[in-house]
Amino acid sequence: MLKEAVSSVTRVAFLWNSANPAQGLQWKETQAAAQALRLQLQSLEVRSSNDFDNAFEAALKERAQALITAPEPLINTHLKRIVEFAIKNRLPAMYASPQFVDAGGLMSYAPDYTAQYRRAATYVDKILKGAKPADLPVEQPTKFEFVINLKTAKQIGLTIPPNVLARADRVIR
Repeated sequence: MLKEAVSSVTRVAFLWNSANPAQGLQWKETQAAAQALRLQLQSLEVRSSNDFDNAFEAALKERAQALITAPEPLINTHLKRIVEFAIKNRLPAMYASPQFVDAGGLMSYAPDYTAQYRRAATYVDKILKGAKPADLPVEQPTKFEFVINLKTAKQIGLTIPPNVLARADRVIR
């Protein structure tokens, strides 16, 4: 049922913080990916805590069929509110942090933040031993985590195929 439900999706809402300059690139990259997949991408811009209700109303008005969230502190602060909106409106949602899935969200694909913190500790150690921060290479995440919440899938009427479950690093039952 996931394949049928998700393959019929043509309108995806993207929740992002337009007040964060770094999010502009995220929006452009997401637009390019949506265009390549022939999806209509709806911008749900939030700039403060007061903007979420309007963003949710816009998603419903434009009949969004799925939701994606950007990795961003303002959005992370409202994770419970966002998860509740997606579940209430039966929107399959992909989140930028496993915390959303732990709070009841459907699924996330995100860097393994624990691994990143360990790498950061290595950098702090090098700097404390005299290395110049400017001389240290910039690293991209190399380990990612795919998390699925089966309780939420059932709640919104999706069946996750076994081959997708097999790819998950963690499944909440």
